[in-house]
Amino acid sequence: MTIQEKARKAVVSVVAMADMLGLSKSRFYALIQSGIFPQPVRHASCKRPVFDADLQQKCLEIRQTGIGHNREPVLFNRKRRKPTQPKPRRDHHPISEEQAELVEALKSLGLTATAEEVQATVGELFPSGCSGIDKGEVVRRVFLQLRGRK
Repeated sequence: MTIQEKARKAVVSVVAMADMLGLSKSRFYALIQSGIFPQPVRHASCKRPVFDADLQQKCLEIRQTGIGHNREPVLFNRKRRKPTQPKPRRDHHPISEEQAELVEALKSLGLTATAEEVQATVGELFPSGCSGIDKGEVVRRVFLQLRGRK
């Protein structure tokens, strides 16, 4: 939705106008005080300051053009987006205690490798599994394989 499409009501509050412009309430009030945006009007029907349709249009034009009501240029920062939750990884499988020990053993030898890299390498070197094979031999072969890739 563009900024122009947001202006639909006959009158809106200061907070609603700030929201239409993508500004915080405090920043919008500061820009009104400095003359960048026009002052809101007070209708007899309500005691709150409001922006009628003409003032809404003027504020939206100021936001788009960057030229204030007082004819001075103004720069607007983008409104911060709400932080998104990280997406869960689909390919993440919990590693076994043996694989965690293997990763630690490789670290002690000076090789940094992720659990996924170690798991893939073990799968390549020992397709039928590494049970029954000496742990030292497994560490040695995985170390040599991974070191050759880096």
